[in-house]
Amino acid sequence: MDSIRLDKWLWTVRLFKTRSQATEACNGGRVKMAGVNAKPSKDVRVGDQIDIVQSGIRKSVRIKQIGNNRVGPKLVPELMEDLTPPEELEKLQMAREINYECRQRGSGRPSKKDRRNIDRLKNLDG
Repeated sequence: MDSIRLDKWLWTVRLFKTRSQATEACNGGRVKMAGVNAKPSKDVRVGDQIDIVQSGIRKSVRIKQIGNNRVGPKLVPELMEDLTPPEELEKLQMAREINYECRQRGSGRPSKKDRRNIDRLKNLDG
């Protein structure tokens, strides 16, 4: 096998949880190949570079191998090379730190009023 559909490959290497999510990302213009929006049915080959906007960052990956079935997380590095710049990974780490909440153990889940206050602090309500 020398080529595979783009949406299937994205699902195979666990960049998307489902194949339909990979298809939606392609149709939504969040997946590019050579700077051009890629359709889900585009055939990809070894050596192709794919740019994906996901979780607010731009990921870049290069295809090292074509797989037909979804692989385990430990096997993903055999199929793709991650070319994402360190700045983008720092943005993701910062976003995680900002959204981290520290609650005392055993305090239970927040009440509706507490949730509104938390959202207001985070400016999630607009």
